[in-house]
Amino acid sequence: MKDSRVLAYINLYAILGNIPILCELVPEAADTIRGEKVRLGISVKGGPSATLCFEDGKCRVEDGADNCDIKLPFASPEKFNGMIDGTVQPFPSKGFTKLGFLTKKFTKLTDILTKYLKASESDLQNPDFFRTSTLIMLHLIVEAAARIGNEDKVGKVSASNFEDGITAVMIGNYCVGIEGKGGKLKAIHTNPPKYTSSMSFESIELARNIFDGKVNSVAAVGLGQVRIGGFISQVDNLNRILDRVSYYLV
Repeated sequence: MKDSRVLAYINLYAILGNIPILCELVPEAADTIRGEKVRLGISVKGGPSATLCFEDGKCRVEDGADNCDIKLPFASPEKFNGMIDGTVQPFPSKGFTKLGFLTKKFTKLTDILTKYLKASESDLQNPDFFRTSTLIMLHLIVEAAARIGNEDKVGKVSASNFEDGITAVMIGNYCVGIEGKGGKLKAIHTNPPKYTSSMSFESIELARNIFDGKVNSVAAVGLGQVRIGGFISQVDNLNRILDRVSYYLV
């Protein structure tokens, strides 16, 4: 069974934590929070806590939820995961005067995010939408991989064997990464200037098909459609963690 605590980390940092990337890549999302300055804290008992900091069309994520304008507390990881899947209604413990932001603008942002993460076949016919949706998924996957490597019992084994350094994950000239240090992983959401290993997809279409489970990644490596280089052991351990990402995100 999925570990609800690990899933809470993924939901907070990889799903909601993707809003900064959404605001960078999707003008509609940035426009939704244009002129706003709000700090939304989310605290999960027995799990993660973080603050989404919105300011004039941009967003960033900070660890911890004490310094916030609106606070959403959850009694357990299961309750928080329920909010993400729409079965639990959150109730703020702080920031009642800013509920309009939560119910209108934040809700609109999450609707836009859902549109890109769970894209319809018709939306994917638009090349610009296809590219943006796939890049947002790439960011989600590397963040989820880092959280699984740090929090999941199985993922920790692979993370502990991940040599210190950075694996770059590339689609064309678009690049993100996973950094390993002392058995802990960290997602890098910008182009890492240096890296010790790499995984490069032949095309954005191939990357999308692998993300959607339509193409087997091992077979793609064998066919040369996914190129790997550098410290192969890093890539091998990352691939083991990516298998866990698929398990949690299904």
